[in-house]
Amino acid sequence: MAAAKGVSLSHIARVSNDVKRLANFYEEVLGFERIETPAFDGGEVIWMRLPNSKTTIHISQRMEAGPRLEERSGADPKRLPRGHHVCFSVTNFDEFVRSLKEKGIETFEKAQPDGKTKQVFFFDPDGKLFIF
Repeated sequence: MAAAKGVSLSHIARVSNDVKRLANFYEEVLGFERIETPAFDGGEVIWMRLPNSKTTIHISQRMEAGPRLEERSGADPKRLPRGHHVCFSVTNFDEFVRSLKEKGIETFEKAQPDGKTKQVFFFDPDGKLFIF
């Protein structure tokens, strides 16, 4: 079975009740800069990155919590928790998704409205959300 190839950290996500306030903190205190935010589903989101860095941080409006790991059997993928997560990129996306399924890992795939971005969501054994 194929493991992920060419893995790199894509982004870190933070949630907040006040997206603009938290973005201002990252901008003014930590030196992040705001970058273009693609049109994804969901509430307010601001994307930022440190100058000269490819890794981004996404600050999202706090939404209703999704299903807990032990309650997620048959869960609606639209309700997956999107707040605190880690997102990686891989160079073999389709092969990697097939390998997850072959290993018995429950996955939820989604194409974003930009028509370019495909994502797969899954949980690690401790119930932490991963997005590739």
